Amino acid sequence: MKTLSRIIVSLFVIVDVYFLGKILLGGENIQVLNPKGIIALQEREVAYVAVFLMLVIVIPVFIWAFYVGTTYHEGNKWAKYTPEWDHSTKLQAFIWAFPIAIICILCVLVWKTAHRLDPSDAIASTQKTMTIQVVATRWKWIFIYPDQHIATVNLLEIPENTPVHFMLSASDTPMNSFWIPQLGGQIYAMSGMATQTYLMANGVGTYRGANSEINGAGYAQMTFTVNSVTQNDFTNWVARVKQSATPTLDLNTFNKLAQPSQNNPVAYYSSTQDNLFTTIVTKYLAPGKGMEGM
Repeated sequence: MKTLSRIIVSLFVIVDVYFLGKILLGGENIQVLNPKGIIALQEREVAYVAVFLMLVIVIPVFIWAFYVGTTYHEGNKWAKYTPEWDHSTKLQAFIWAFPIAIICILCVLVWKTAHRLDPSDAIASTQKTMTIQVVATRWKWIFIYPDQHIATVNLLEIPENTPVHFMLSASDTPMNSFWIPQLGGQIYAMSGMATQTYLMANGVGTYRGANSEINGAGYAQMTFTVNSVTQNDFTNWVARVKQSATPTLDLNTFNKLAQPSQNNPVAYYSSTQDNLFTTIVTKYLAPGKGMEGM
Protein backbone atom coordinates (compact mmCIF):
# COMPACT_ATOMS: atom_id res chain seq x y z
CA MET A 1 0.00 0.00 0.00
CA LYS A 2 2.82 2.41 0.90
CA THR A 3 4.65 1.53 -2.31
CA LEU A 4 1.49 2.26 -4.33
CA SER A 5 1.09 5.63 -2.60
CA ARG A 6 4.67 6.60 -3.43
CA ILE A 7 4.14 5.59 -7.06
CA ILE A 8 0.97 7.71 -7.30
CA VAL A 9 2.70 10.74 -5.74
CA SER A 10 5.63 10.33 -8.14
CA LEU A 11 3.28 10.19 -11.13
CA PHE A 12 1.55 13.39 -10.01
CA VAL A 13 4.91 15.14 -9.70
CA ILE A 14 5.97 13.98 -13.17
CA VAL A 15 2.68 15.12 -14.72
CA ASP A 16 2.89 18.52 -13.01
CA VAL A 17 6.47 19.06 -14.17
CA TYR A 18 5.50 18.01 -17.72
CA PHE A 19 2.62 20.46 -18.00
CA LEU A 20 4.60 23.25 -16.34
CA GLY A 21 7.38 22.77 -18.89
CA LYS A 22 4.87 22.66 -21.73
CA ILE A 23 3.33 25.95 -20.59
CA LEU A 24 6.63 27.75 -20.10
CA LEU A 25 8.40 26.43 -23.19
CA GLY A 26 5.49 26.20 -25.61
CA GLY A 27 3.10 28.92 -24.51
CA GLU A 28 1.86 29.95 -27.98
CA ASN A 29 -1.75 29.96 -26.74
CA ILE A 30 -0.98 31.96 -23.60
CA GLN A 31 -0.86 35.59 -24.65
CA VAL A 32 1.49 36.87 -21.96
CA LEU A 33 3.98 34.15 -22.95
CA ASN A 34 3.75 35.02 -26.64
CA PRO A 35 4.72 38.71 -26.73
CA LYS A 36 4.55 40.77 -29.92
CA GLY A 37 5.73 44.07 -28.50
CA ILE A 38 8.94 45.47 -27.09
CA ILE A 39 7.42 46.04 -23.64
CA ALA A 40 5.68 42.67 -23.38
CA LEU A 41 8.89 40.89 -24.42
CA GLN A 42 10.84 42.47 -21.55
CA GLU A 43 8.02 41.68 -19.12
CA ARG A 44 8.12 38.02 -20.15
CA GLU A 45 11.89 37.89 -19.63
CA VAL A 46 11.48 39.23 -16.10
CA ALA A 47 8.71 36.70 -15.39
CA TYR A 48 10.92 33.83 -16.58
CA VAL A 49 13.84 34.96 -14.43
CA ALA A 50 11.56 35.32 -11.38
CA VAL A 51 10.06 31.84 -11.90
CA PHE A 52 13.54 30.31 -12.31
CA LEU A 53 14.79 31.94 -9.12
CA MET A 54 11.76 30.69 -7.19
CA LEU A 55 12.20 27.18 -8.57
CA VAL A 56 15.73 27.19 -7.13
CA ILE A 57 13.98 27.01 -3.75
CA VAL A 58 10.81 25.12 -4.65
CA ILE A 59 12.40 22.13 -6.40
CA PRO A 60 14.83 21.25 -3.55
CA VAL A 61 11.93 21.58 -1.07
CA PHE A 62 9.88 19.04 -3.03
CA ILE A 63 12.88 16.71 -3.33
CA TRP A 64 13.61 17.02 0.40
CA ALA A 65 9.95 16.45 1.32
CA PHE A 66 9.87 13.32 -0.85
CA TYR A 67 13.14 12.10 0.67
CA VAL A 68 11.98 12.60 4.26
CA GLY A 69 8.62 11.00 3.59
CA THR A 70 10.12 7.91 1.99
CA THR A 71 13.08 7.55 4.37
CA TYR A 72 11.80 8.34 7.86
CA HIS A 73 8.62 6.32 7.97
CA GLU A 74 7.69 3.54 10.33
CA GLY A 75 8.37 0.73 7.88
CA ASN A 76 11.96 1.75 7.13
CA LYS A 77 14.17 -0.27 9.49
CA TRP A 78 17.40 1.23 8.11
CA ALA A 79 16.70 4.88 8.97
CA LYS A 80 18.86 6.26 11.74
CA TYR A 81 16.89 6.74 14.96
CA THR A 82 17.84 9.99 16.74
CA PRO A 83 15.05 10.94 19.17
CA GLU A 84 17.26 13.40 21.07
CA TRP A 85 18.04 15.50 17.99
CA ASP A 86 15.67 18.47 17.66
CA HIS A 87 17.78 21.42 16.50
CA SER A 88 20.80 22.26 14.36
CA THR A 89 21.97 25.85 14.02
CA LYS A 90 24.01 25.00 10.94
CA LEU A 91 21.04 23.29 9.26
CA GLN A 92 18.73 26.20 10.08
CA ALA A 93 21.24 28.68 8.68
CA PHE A 94 21.59 26.59 5.53
CA ILE A 95 17.80 26.26 5.10
CA TRP A 96 17.11 29.99 5.52
CA ALA A 97 20.12 31.41 3.68
CA PHE A 98 18.91 30.49 0.21
CA PRO A 99 15.33 31.87 0.51
CA ILE A 100 16.66 35.13 1.96
CA ALA A 101 19.18 35.42 -0.89
CA ILE A 102 16.49 34.73 -3.50
CA ILE A 103 14.15 37.31 -1.96
CA CYS A 104 16.91 39.93 -2.00
CA ILE A 105 17.68 39.18 -5.66
CA LEU A 106 13.97 39.37 -6.56
CA CYS A 107 13.64 42.72 -4.76
CA VAL A 108 16.50 44.19 -6.76
CA LEU A 109 15.15 42.69 -10.00
CA VAL A 110 11.63 44.03 -9.46
CA TRP A 111 12.90 47.46 -8.38
CA LYS A 112 15.12 47.90 -11.44
CA THR A 113 12.53 46.50 -13.85
CA ALA A 114 9.71 48.65 -12.47
CA HIS A 115 11.76 51.77 -13.16
CA ARG A 116 13.08 50.57 -16.52
CA LEU A 117 9.57 49.69 -17.75
CA ASP A 118 7.80 52.70 -16.27
CA PRO A 119 4.64 53.02 -18.43
CA SER A 120 4.97 56.80 -18.50
CA ASP A 121 8.40 56.63 -20.15
CA ALA A 122 8.51 57.07 -23.92
CA ILE A 123 9.87 54.28 -26.11
CA ALA A 124 13.09 55.15 -27.95
CA SER A 125 12.58 54.76 -31.69
CA THR A 126 13.48 56.31 -35.02
CA GLN A 127 9.75 56.51 -35.76
CA LYS A 128 7.70 59.46 -34.53
CA THR A 129 5.52 58.62 -31.54
CA MET A 130 1.80 58.43 -32.29
CA THR A 131 -0.88 59.52 -29.79
CA ILE A 132 -4.16 57.69 -29.22
CA GLN A 133 -6.68 58.79 -26.59
CA VAL A 134 -8.66 55.98 -24.95
CA VAL A 135 -11.95 56.35 -23.09
CA ALA A 136 -13.50 53.42 -21.25
CA THR A 137 -17.28 53.37 -20.84
CA ARG A 138 -19.80 50.74 -19.79
CA TRP A 139 -18.99 48.43 -21.56
CA LYS A 140 -16.98 49.48 -24.57
CA TRP A 141 -13.71 51.17 -25.57
CA ILE A 142 -13.60 54.42 -27.54
CA PHE A 143 -10.37 55.30 -29.34
CA ILE A 144 -9.75 58.89 -30.44
CA TYR A 145 -6.96 59.68 -32.91
CA PRO A 146 -6.28 63.40 -32.27
CA ASP A 147 -3.75 63.83 -35.08
CA GLN A 148 -5.87 61.98 -37.64
CA HIS A 149 -9.19 63.47 -36.34
CA ILE A 150 -11.00 60.13 -36.43
CA ALA A 151 -12.37 57.76 -33.78
CA THR A 152 -13.34 54.10 -33.45
CA VAL A 153 -15.26 51.89 -31.06
CA ASN A 154 -13.84 48.52 -29.96
CA LEU A 155 -11.18 48.58 -32.68
CA LEU A 156 -7.61 49.81 -32.37
CA GLU A 157 -5.56 50.21 -35.55
CA ILE A 158 -1.87 51.02 -35.14
CA PRO A 159 1.19 51.04 -37.41
CA GLU A 160 3.90 48.47 -36.72
CA ASN A 161 7.24 49.43 -35.18
CA THR A 162 5.81 52.80 -34.14
CA PRO A 163 5.68 53.90 -30.49
CA VAL A 164 2.12 54.68 -29.43
CA HIS A 165 1.39 57.06 -26.57
CA PHE A 166 -1.92 56.00 -25.03
CA MET A 167 -3.74 58.62 -22.96
CA LEU A 168 -6.43 56.88 -20.91
CA SER A 169 -9.53 57.94 -19.05
CA ALA A 170 -13.10 56.76 -18.45
CA SER A 171 -16.61 58.16 -18.38
CA ASP A 172 -19.32 57.32 -15.83
CA THR A 173 -17.98 53.85 -15.19
CA PRO A 174 -16.39 51.89 -12.36
CA MET A 175 -12.70 50.99 -12.42
CA ASN A 176 -11.25 49.84 -15.75
CA SER A 177 -7.84 48.51 -16.70
CA PHE A 178 -6.59 48.81 -20.28
CA TRP A 179 -4.66 45.70 -21.29
CA ILE A 180 -3.21 44.28 -24.49
CA PRO A 181 -1.39 41.18 -23.14
CA GLN A 182 0.83 40.63 -26.18
CA LEU A 183 1.99 44.26 -26.27
CA GLY A 184 2.45 45.17 -22.61
CA GLY A 185 1.11 45.41 -19.10
CA GLN A 186 -2.15 46.87 -17.91
CA ILE A 187 -2.83 50.45 -16.86
CA TYR A 188 -5.91 51.84 -15.10
CA ALA A 189 -8.43 54.09 -16.85
CA MET A 190 -10.52 56.06 -14.34
CA SER A 191 -13.20 58.72 -14.56
CA GLY A 192 -11.92 62.24 -13.94
CA MET A 193 -8.30 61.18 -14.34
CA ALA A 194 -5.86 60.79 -17.22
CA THR A 195 -3.24 58.05 -17.13
CA GLN A 196 -0.79 57.08 -19.82
CA THR A 197 1.30 54.27 -21.19
CA TYR A 198 3.57 53.65 -24.17
CA LEU A 199 3.38 50.48 -26.27
CA MET A 200 4.78 49.35 -29.60
CA ALA A 201 4.02 46.33 -31.80
CA ASN A 202 7.09 44.68 -33.30
CA GLY A 203 5.33 43.53 -36.45
CA VAL A 204 2.09 43.02 -38.32
CA GLY A 205 -0.57 41.06 -36.47
CA THR A 206 -3.95 40.97 -34.77
CA TYR A 207 -4.11 40.96 -30.98
CA ARG A 208 -6.74 40.95 -28.27
CA GLY A 209 -7.34 43.85 -25.93
CA ALA A 210 -9.51 43.73 -22.84
CA ASN A 211 -10.50 45.24 -19.53
CA SER A 212 -8.72 43.32 -16.78
CA GLU A 213 -10.73 44.90 -13.95
CA ILE A 214 -14.17 43.45 -13.11
CA ASN A 215 -16.64 46.32 -13.44
CA GLY A 216 -20.16 44.97 -13.78
CA ALA A 217 -22.51 43.01 -16.00
CA GLY A 218 -20.73 43.66 -19.32
CA TYR A 219 -17.21 43.04 -18.09
CA ALA A 220 -16.72 39.77 -20.01
CA GLN A 221 -17.68 41.41 -23.32
CA MET A 222 -15.55 44.53 -22.80
CA THR A 223 -12.90 43.51 -25.31
CA PHE A 224 -11.46 45.06 -28.45
CA THR A 225 -9.40 44.04 -31.46
CA VAL A 226 -5.93 45.43 -32.09
CA ASN A 227 -4.63 45.46 -35.66
CA SER A 228 -0.96 46.20 -36.17
CA VAL A 229 -0.43 47.02 -39.86
CA THR A 230 2.22 48.52 -42.10
CA GLN A 231 2.53 52.31 -42.21
CA ASN A 232 1.12 52.36 -45.74
CA ASP A 233 -1.88 50.23 -44.74
CA PHE A 234 -2.47 52.46 -41.73
CA THR A 235 -2.48 55.59 -43.91
CA ASN A 236 -4.97 53.95 -46.29
CA TRP A 237 -7.15 52.86 -43.37
CA VAL A 238 -7.29 56.41 -41.99
CA ALA A 239 -8.30 57.67 -45.44
CA ARG A 240 -11.11 55.10 -45.66
CA VAL A 241 -12.43 56.06 -42.22
CA LYS A 242 -12.38 59.75 -43.16
CA GLN A 243 -14.37 58.99 -46.30
CA SER A 244 -17.01 56.99 -44.46
CA ALA A 245 -20.51 58.40 -43.97
CA THR A 246 -20.40 58.17 -40.18
CA PRO A 247 -21.10 61.33 -38.16
CA THR A 248 -18.67 63.45 -36.19
CA LEU A 249 -17.85 62.23 -32.70
CA ASP A 250 -18.73 65.32 -30.69
CA LEU A 251 -19.71 65.60 -27.03
CA ASN A 252 -23.42 64.95 -27.67
CA THR A 253 -22.67 61.88 -29.76
CA PHE A 254 -20.19 60.68 -27.16
CA ASN A 255 -22.72 61.05 -24.32
CA LYS A 256 -25.17 58.83 -26.21
CA LEU A 257 -22.42 56.35 -27.06
CA ALA A 258 -21.28 56.23 -23.43
CA GLN A 259 -24.62 54.91 -22.20
CA PRO A 260 -24.33 51.36 -20.75
CA SER A 261 -24.49 48.69 -23.46
CA GLN A 262 -22.98 45.29 -24.16
CA ASN A 263 -21.53 43.49 -27.18
CA ASN A 264 -21.13 46.72 -29.15
CA PRO A 265 -20.08 46.24 -32.78
CA VAL A 266 -17.09 48.04 -34.21
CA ALA A 267 -17.92 51.62 -35.22
CA TYR A 268 -16.05 54.40 -37.02
CA TYR A 269 -16.27 58.20 -36.85
CA SER A 270 -14.89 60.18 -39.77
CA SER A 271 -14.14 63.26 -37.69
CA THR A 272 -13.93 64.32 -34.05
CA GLN A 273 -14.62 67.41 -31.99
CA ASP A 274 -11.50 69.34 -31.06
CA ASN A 275 -10.23 68.65 -27.52
CA LEU A 276 -12.93 66.04 -26.95
CA PHE A 277 -10.72 63.94 -24.68
CA THR A 278 -9.92 66.94 -22.48
CA THR A 279 -13.61 67.79 -22.25
CA ILE A 280 -14.46 64.24 -21.17
CA VAL A 281 -11.80 64.23 -18.46
CA THR A 282 -12.41 67.71 -17.10
CA LYS A 283 -16.19 67.41 -16.79
CA TYR A 284 -15.59 65.86 -13.36
CA LEU A 285 -13.38 68.70 -12.15
CA ALA A 286 -14.56 71.56 -9.99
CA PRO A 287 -15.41 74.85 -11.78
CA GLY A 288 -12.33 76.88 -12.54
CA LYS A 289 -10.01 73.86 -12.66
CA GLY A 290 -8.37 72.72 -15.86
CA MET A 291 -5.87 70.33 -17.38
CA GLU A 292 -2.75 71.50 -19.13
CA GLY A 293 -1.13 69.73 -22.01
CA MET A 294 -3.98 67.33 -22.77
